[in-house]
Amino acid sequence: MTKAEIVADIANKTGIEKVAVQAVIESFMESLKDTMISGENIYLRGFGSFIIKERAEKTGRNISKNTTIVIPAHKIPAFKPAKSFVNAVKNNVK
Repeated sequence: MTKAEIVADIANKTGIEKVAVQAVIESFMESLKDTMISGENIYLRGFGSFIIKERAEKTGRNISKNTTIVIPAHKIPAFKPAKSFVNAVKNNVK
């Protein structure tokens, strides 16, 4: 499902204009990004958590040049779904 399909679905379910729905979704995503860039996690009860994970330093290989490189420790965004969300998907998706 694309962002445009989500906007259309919410607009159909709520009766709100697509332009307004799109503005809300864009603002929500921007708020998520800004909050995580500032180093904070986001918790949405019943849905899941957007968390920042720390990746340890590791050694990688460049196969074409047959050399090793060090990949420094870094942080990445991650999503951890809520148990109720996981169970709903597990029990209903065939």
